[in-house]
Amino acid sequence: MTENKGTLEVGWSFDTRYTDLPSMMFSNVEPEPVEAPKLVILNDSLAQSLGLDPVALQHQNSIAVLAGNEVPKGAAPLAQAYAGHQFGHFTMLGDGRAILLGEQITPNGERFDIQLKGSGRTPYSRQGDGRAALGPMLREYIISEAMHALGIPTTRSLAVVTTGESVFRETVLPGAILTRVAASHIRVGTFQFAANAGSEEELKALADYTLARHFPEVEADCENRYLALLQEVIKRQAELIAKWQLVGFIHGVMNTDNMTISGETIDYGPCAFMDVYDPETVFSSIDTRGRYAYGNQPRIGAWNLARFAEALLPLLADDQDEAIKLAEAEISNYAEQFEHHWLNGMRAKLGLFNEESEDLSLIKDLLEVMHKHKADFTNTFRALTFDEQEETGLHDKLEFTEWHERWQARLGRQEQTKDDSHNLMKMSNPAVIPRNHRVEEALEAAVEQGDYQVMERLLKVLTNPFAHSPEQKAYAKLPAPCANPYRTYCGT
Repeated sequence: MTENKGTLEVGWSFDTRYTDLPSMMFSNVEPEPVEAPKLVILNDSLAQSLGLDPVALQHQNSIAVLAGNEVPKGAAPLAQAYAGHQFGHFTMLGDGRAILLGEQITPNGERFDIQLKGSGRTPYSRQGDGRAALGPMLREYIISEAMHALGIPTTRSLAVVTTGESVFRETVLPGAILTRVAASHIRVGTFQFAANAGSEEELKALADYTLARHFPEVEADCENRYLALLQEVIKRQAELIAKWQLVGFIHGVMNTDNMTISGETIDYGPCAFMDVYDPETVFSSIDTRGRYAYGNQPRIGAWNLARFAEALLPLLADDQDEAIKLAEAEISNYAEQFEHHWLNGMRAKLGLFNEESEDLSLIKDLLEVMHKHKADFTNTFRALTFDEQEETGLHDKLEFTEWHERWQARLGRQEQTKDDSHNLMKMSNPAVIPRNHRVEEALEAAVEQGDYQVMERLLKVLTNPFAHSPEQKAYAKLPAPCANPYRTYCGT
């Protein structure tokens, strides 16, 4: 592996502060070179926000960096160690096919992880080849950028390169590497690893690093800064999962190693967006019991945060009983915080500016009607936004008619005008989401035919989901009826 001397003009400005953590938290490892790297998609706007030159990133020496064939100056490649509860069962894990190059310092002083996903084996690969297939990497690019456009905290995708090599799964697939950008890759599972495999001092070092990186507002002389860390993570996760629910996003694999401390959505393997509203919706092929179904996501969020609190117990108080008492009190606050964000979000989706005690029943009654009559989640709220009752598919249902009268009466009891409510709803109800059949259409064209135009058109439409533009209407259409339910896979 050679250090790339020709990438300074790109704008790389690496720091490697993660290497200051105890050595047990990572393994120094370099990406495995690939045969014939080719850039297939680059996120120009993200590159610019990171202080990188999109034109220079398309040069061959920069593509070599994105493929792992060369290491940019200042980077210190490593694989992070972590653990996690996978479908409720604890196991020791780690970055099995991802390598962190370092932390990019942007022109305004922000810090973002730059990680190569699919860049070869690491000490944590667990019988895997460390590689990734093109389809899943493009899928992560599409969904993560759609989530960003929807205003949902997320890791993002800078680029995808093909490797010129094949990966072997159930079939032979083209290989690819995704460059993932994150506020950090510190997970609940990172703390679980430190708590299970390290000393209290090593756990403390990780907590101090996390506070400095993500919560600098927590003062060093705070009465209990580790309790404050728990409180801040609960706040971010409650808001994040509420935002998932408000757009019908189903993560699919809410293991504790896929829950970031920063409050970003991470890991887009088996995720998908719900069409017909049904709380029991599951897409992941491996979630056979519905543990991570749409309606279960808030509860699983609380379960995962409880595991985070358990890992922090040695730092919360010297006395374990007191530490448990403190942790339980904070975890009990999660449900109220989630409900606050979700309820306010649903009010906005219905054009409501103020609060009334009957709002929750108004919202739940609508959802029950949608569930009963198999209404599309996104399109129902879009139709309500534009007062197109026939477009809801519910206009001839007595329950909906009665509900609509209650809703109109509720709107009439607030000071804001109908135009005010309409504008609020337009900003709260997306015209488009990455419909599963549209994503699959784009992936098939790219992987099977080498045609990236279908994906580029989809990305363009998803860039401003609240535009409600004429060209978005075609992308709001539901897929044709299918005898087999849609299934997603982890893409390993």
